[in-house]
Amino acid sequence: MSSRISRDELLIRIADIVAGRGTCNRAAVGAVISMGGRIISTGYVGAPSGLPHCTSVGCDPSNSTGCLRTVHAEANAIAFAARNGIATGDAELHCTHSPCNSCAKLIINSGIRRVVFDSEYRDREPLKLLEMAGIQVVKHVPEH
Repeated sequence: MSSRISRDELLIRIADIVAGRGTCNRAAVGAVISMGGRIISTGYVGAPSGLPHCTSVGCDPSNSTGCLRTVHAEANAIAFAARNGIATGDAELHCTHSPCNSCAKLIINSGIRRVVFDSEYRDREPLKLLEMAGIQVVKHVPEH
């Protein structure tokens, strides 16, 4: 009989599945927001609603911030919750990649208290910003 996986492992695996819906050619990124271990919102990288996706028209790269056409997975998960009146105060965010600086600021202002990420992406400064704001930041270690 196999052992039961942790909630962190479950939510990271789900974030990875959600990333499969992403429409940016540069990176498949997924995010899951949970409260008490239950999913309240998900997001993946893609163009704003109703606009063309990178998979259809190509990426719009900038020199330093990645693709300009897309909304990041964390921002999409937070926006979905906000649009639907779902509170994110004291929630957790599990994501396939560590957040960028803009997403870190959204996470702070949304009231999320814990961030678990699978792969470190580009810059450690956003992780330091989250920690300065009192948010617990955890690098996921896969269970085998």
